[in-house]
Amino acid sequence: MIVVRWLFVFLLTAMAATLARAAGEGALRLSLPEAERLWQEHNREVKLARVAVRGAEADLVAAGQAPNPQLSLNVASLSPQDGVGAGGLREKQMDSILRLEQLIERGDKRELRAQSAGAKLEATQRDFDETRRQQRLALWSAYYDLLLAQEKKGSAEDTAALYARSLAAGEARLKAGDISLSDRSRLRVEKLRADNDARQAVADWERAQLALAYLTGEETRASQLVAADAWPALAADAAGGEANIAQRPDVRAAQARLVAAEAARDLARSLKKRDVTVGVQLEHNLQNAPRNSFGFGVSVPLFVRYEYEGEIARAEADLQLAREQLERLVAQALGDADQARSQLAASAERRQRFENELLADAERVASAAEFAYGKGAMGLIDLLDARRTWRQVRLEAAQARADYAKAQAAWRMLTAWEKP
Repeated sequence: MIVVRWLFVFLLTAMAATLARAAGEGALRLSLPEAERLWQEHNREVKLARVAVRGAEADLVAAGQAPNPQLSLNVASLSPQDGVGAGGLREKQMDSILRLEQLIERGDKRELRAQSAGAKLEATQRDFDETRRQQRLALWSAYYDLLLAQEKKGSAEDTAALYARSLAAGEARLKAGDISLSDRSRLRVEKLRADNDARQAVADWERAQLALAYLTGEETRASQLVAADAWPALAADAAGGEANIAQRPDVRAAQARLVAAEAARDLARSLKKRDVTVGVQLEHNLQNAPRNSFGFGVSVPLFVRYEYEGEIARAEADLQLAREQLERLVAQALGDADQARSQLAASAERRQRFENELLADAERVASAAEFAYGKGAMGLIDLLDARRTWRQVRLEAAQARADYAKAQAAWRMLTAWEKP
């Protein structure tokens, strides 16, 4: 019976190894530069922002156009009793009036429209850059999340395997009378907890794969994604440099919107400059002489009830809003820079402390506990406590590396932003 059991275990192990090799062969191993290349090609938010730029370009074309002339044809002097008479169209008893009119805008309205539309285009282009900046940062964060999830998954699976071996050894020692039933039960509890942790780590790993797959357009191969890079090395001066607030795309977009609001305010004020409509006409008249005559006309609006007070007040309010939004955004950007600098410095110190001290100490304690327990010099509870401490330190060290990588990416986007 024991031989059959061990044969069954061997077959399961062989199958698992075969599946693992197959999964490894089908894995899509991505470095961070390769992930960025896929992101530039497939990111949906970037594509949407690019379409918005094309729309703003079309608005600029429309804003710079002069009004089209209007052509009209009118007939008059139609008699319901006598009709229009016989003969060709030119011999009919009616007056024909052909009129051409052109609106002449005053107050630099067309120039102001073009100026406002140009500033809005600039703002939309900076919004596009800001979308790329934010999405690029999201990509880096998702990549490091996957890298962290891979480490946690591996650690959890190693821990689960360790407790499985410990439980198997505990079963044998229980039969031999070396440990008590309660100690065997403790090992079983720890083994089940380790299995649960391993399953949760797999779920977190799959979720991280999906997040990176969405950003890179690889949803159909999400389960194959593997973050292949190592963690970025600790920099000597992690938080060096100054945040380039003035060049942040969202700040530049707000500045462009302020320029657009100023042009819109001037455009609203220019509405008080009366536009002039001029027209020329040709009249063909069979009833009076001369039969053909020419005419000229000019028309202007009369501001007797309303002088665009509402439009001007609205434009003034929009201008003040643009100023306030720019001021608020600059203040937020300064706060973001201070927070990013502080976060980067703190995460660098934390990672360094783990890598230089905590990991080595926790590993020594765990190794000593395993040795002492094997020699009968330590109880099971102390062994389990040492194991839990070692595992917790390993997870916290991995989290510290991920926190540092993300903080470094965020600081880079503030100090050395570049168009991807």
